[in-house]
Amino acid sequence: MAPSESKTCASCGRTITWRKAWADDWDNVRWCSSACRRRGLRDSDRDLEVQILTALDRTRRFPLTGINGEREDVRRAARRLAAAGRVRWLQNGHPVDPSTARGDVDISKP
Repeated sequence: MAPSESKTCASCGRTITWRKAWADDWDNVRWCSSACRRRGLRDSDRDLEVQILTALDRTRRFPLTGINGEREDVRRAARRLAAAGRVRWLQNGHPVDPSTARGDVDISKP
């Protein structure tokens, strides 16, 4: 039987849903894919998280594209922060799921 809880990937911040292949090792699952496992979590990823939080200290809400860095790296950092409850993702003023959101998003404090 599948556990009802989900997890967050330590690298990309996307939601990990239970898979039968992980049944015996679900407690140790940290990565959503082999690509995320290889990439891991770098110092530059933590630096992007700090940049995002610093920007949020200056303004209530801003576009995610306002952070300097590779687009997907910035989105990864913002997804991890959202999973930790430190930021909220918005599209057209409405909250969206960071794991499935497409296109331009704004982030704000929760």
